[in-house]
Amino acid sequence: MSRITRTLQNLKKNGKKGLIVYITGGYPDMNTTFQAVQAAAKAGADVVEIGIPFSDPMADGPVIQKAASAALEAGASVETIITTVKYLRQYTEVPLALMTYFNPVLQAGMENFIRSSLLAGVDGLIVPDLPLEENAVLAEPCEQEGMDLISFIAPTTTAERLEPLCCQGSGFIYCISNTGVTGAKEVDYSALEPLIGAARKYTDLPIAIGFGVSSPAAAAEAVRCADAVIVGSAVMQKLMDEGVEGMETFIAELRAAIDRAQ
Repeated sequence: MSRITRTLQNLKKNGKKGLIVYITGGYPDMNTTFQAVQAAAKAGADVVEIGIPFSDPMADGPVIQKAASAALEAGASVETIITTVKYLRQYTEVPLALMTYFNPVLQAGMENFIRSSLLAGVDGLIVPDLPLEENAVLAEPCEQEGMDLISFIAPTTTAERLEPLCCQGSGFIYCISNTGVTGAKEVDYSALEPLIGAARKYTDLPIAIGFGVSSPAAAAEAVRCADAVIVGSAVMQKLMDEGVEGMETFIAELRAAIDRAQ
């Protein structure tokens, strides 16, 4: 059982809700990423996603696009991010997932990418541009090596696709709150209850809502119908504007709001 699975399932068993945060790897440099991940865990993040910056980020909104572009210009790469994870494992046991697109995985070689990530201490992969029909190409080596491959569901997911998406996933199910890219939005999270209820028929994995969660109040609302909430753009905006300390304070506010909502 991976750190992700163990952490989120323990929270669920104890009637608590999870907080997952996203940090763009290498923004503005790898040392900041090293500090930011530890600060996020200290502030109450249960899982940290580290984004591998990519030049064609189809699911990323303007904040994360800006961070990714700056990270690439500063020299961030698959190799530097995996090396940073290896160093992080000397200081924290917080579950870590790499969020990436399929092209960097393919360029690195799928088996090499998975194996080197695991050896460094990565627990899961999130690959938003890998469709269900082509999922096996990455799902099979992940299963063989013991790496979680996170599945996505969304308000547009059909009933026919929901079951295989839920059954093939591991770690947790990533529920996209709305169509479009990441970033702050006004979202009626109660409208996701039928989708989440349907998904629970096919999986016991924790379900986390992401995309559009921009404030402690929004996080508290989202976790009322899910097991965890994912906050990315708002966390990165705080990091951009106020540095690691400001980001840590914001994550602590998210944690407090989620705990009050339980």
